[in-house]
Amino acid sequence: MNRVAFATLGCKTNQYETDALMDLFFKNRYDIVSFEDLADIYIINTCTVTHVGDKKSRQMIRRAKKNNPESIVIVMGCYAQISTEEVSEIEEVDIVIGTDARGKILDYINDYIEGKHQKPYVIVEDIMNINTFENMSLDSVATHTRAFVKIQEGCNQYCSYCIIPYARGHVRSRSSENVVEEIIRLTEKGYKEFVLTGIHIGSYGLDLEKTELMDLVEAIHQVDGVERIRLGSIEPRLITDSFINRINALPKICDHFHLSLQSGSDTVLKRMNRKYTTDQFEKAVEKLRTIYLSPSITTDIIVGFPGETEEEFDETYEFLKKIHFSEMHIFPFSKREGTPAATMPDQIPSQTKKKRAEILSELEAICREDYVDQFDGKVSEVLVEELKNELYIGHTKNYLKVHIKTENTLKLGEIYTVKLKKIAPNQLFGEFI
Repeated sequence: MNRVAFATLGCKTNQYETDALMDLFFKNRYDIVSFEDLADIYIINTCTVTHVGDKKSRQMIRRAKKNNPESIVIVMGCYAQISTEEVSEIEEVDIVIGTDARGKILDYINDYIEGKHQKPYVIVEDIMNINTFENMSLDSVATHTRAFVKIQEGCNQYCSYCIIPYARGHVRSRSSENVVEEIIRLTEKGYKEFVLTGIHIGSYGLDLEKTELMDLVEAIHQVDGVERIRLGSIEPRLITDSFINRINALPKICDHFHLSLQSGSDTVLKRMNRKYTTDQFEKAVEKLRTIYLSPSITTDIIVGFPGETEEEFDETYEFLKKIHFSEMHIFPFSKREGTPAATMPDQIPSQTKKKRAEILSELEAICREDYVDQFDGKVSEVLVEELKNELYIGHTKNYLKVHIKTENTLKLGEIYTVKLKKIAPNQLFGEFI
């Protein structure tokens, strides 16, 4: 039983947790193989943000057992936590683990092999009773050239459409000392860019004494070998004058900020239980644009939220046009059982949601191209991440994707200075000067 394969669905936090488990198995002399290959153990780290995530998780479960009928199939993560009984009843599932106590996975496997537990072996606790951060240490990241680092768990926001607080529990923060120790280990392995991730990283430190997100960021900034710090999704309320002053003194911070808006209508935001207004959001963007020349501001938008009128949709459209994001992720509203929004009146018909999503997608394409156009002919630094079809591919500090064609051999994970050249809509090439 020494071949293990992983499949990860969902967010960057899930990716970190998978990376940490891969590291754990590797240290215990397991061979990490592709999910499509023959493995003794298949681990599916699931997502349950929408029913689509649940469906994809079930597909991966069945694919695993098809690859090797004699394998042990382990389902972990948010879908396993929220729908434990449903997952347990899937014939192919052997072990079910929620969103805590994953670090003991090798013990669970050994107990199962020794017959101490019958199929399905379920390890899922009431996540609302968990009050401590589960440390899952990481020494190397086998599948990435940038390192995701999980700094907190859980969410206290309870947006009316979101199931994640019920899957992840209350806010629990990782100690800054533990985060910094992990980053030091990763810099020693050659990693230069670090993406700080979590379920709601703006809440970092709420459960710690006299500690907040910027304290942690400043500590990471002092680590030799760290060249880039990229923040995960944050809320506009985090961007105060103090935040701006402190971040302005940290040149390693990437000028790429994902501010999750969800709607450009204040009445819709209120129904969503989002705790800011469009005016506050706009002021946060303005603050960022005072300290960075052309920062990448990206966002998420839910279209067709229950009760969304034509007027409210028009408000959203005009607000998005005004902010002019560098990139927008557009999602038609999807009912999630167990959330207040699922039972709200005036659910929007699918065709209306589809039409509105298409309208916003057209706007998104225009805004994205306008943003990319600014950098045609500019000199920028690119972190090279992969070699594909004789082209090196990487990202700038503000997360522009760049293709580099060169006869020289470039090292993955290294940062190179190139001149950007636009060759097609939203496509940039990098040329060595």
